[in-house]
Amino acid sequence: MKKILLTILLAVIAVNVCSAQNERKSVRQGNRNFRKENFAEAEISYKKALVADSTSVAADYNLGNTYYRMENFTEADKCFQAAEDSLSKGKYGADLFFNMGNSLVKQENYQGAIEAYKKSLRLNPSDMKAKENLTYAKKMLKDQQQNQNQNQNQDQQQNQDQNQNQNQDQQQNQDQDQDQNQNQNQYQQQNQDQNKDQNKNQNKNQNNDQNNDNNQDQQDQQNQQGQQPKISPQAAQQMLQAMQAQEKDTQDKVKKEKALRMKSKQKEKNW
Repeated sequence: MKKILLTILLAVIAVNVCSAQNERKSVRQGNRNFRKENFAEAEISYKKALVADSTSVAADYNLGNTYYRMENFTEADKCFQAAEDSLSKGKYGADLFFNMGNSLVKQENYQGAIEAYKKSLRLNPSDMKAKENLTYAKKMLKDQQQNQNQNQNQDQQQNQDQNQNQNQDQQQNQDQDQDQNQNQNQYQQQNQDQNKDQNKNQNKNQNNDQNNDNNQDQQDQQNQQGQQPKISPQAAQQMLQAMQAQEKDTQDKVKKEKALRMKSKQKEKNW
């Protein structure tokens, strides 16, 4: 039983030694590629080192520097943060936070960069480059805040202008609606007036037509009264004969009356 445990322990130690050798070999290969600025190959080598030993601080730190040079700042931050716990109190801690600050400046995260430079200066107070970068980050943060305030003021002014324009548009729409309503009312009133005038004219024309009809009827009656009735020749002959007979009777009566008067005179004369 003891021999079996010993064999297993020796195997684990051998695997660890082999992994450590592969990790150091890959890190050294990555460093050579990094110095040649062959960053793509350096990235591959450092990732191989992390496969061999996922806790390799050297691989994380150097891979972060490689990503920084490749301007992949998001991945650089991840690598720096992975190495932070191990390097934050060691001799490489100041360099770690310095590089972390530089990466955050590239991302315009000036507040984060300021905190990183401060941590670097705590570990290495004499680092003039870190002091310069800290001053620069503070200035950029101030400018950024001023720009944000200015942008906020501009946004507020734009919002006010937009609200004012919207209010003006609403007022114009209301005025247009009011004008349209007035025009519609005027148009309706005109139509009503026109209808009244048309009704008046129709009534007037009807009255005129009725008067004309009445006048025409009266004229027709007058014309009918003024015209002599037409009679046939036979009727005219009969009427003439009747008139002649009547005239003869009248003459006979006159003659008789004269004879009587003469007779009376004669009698008086005989007296």
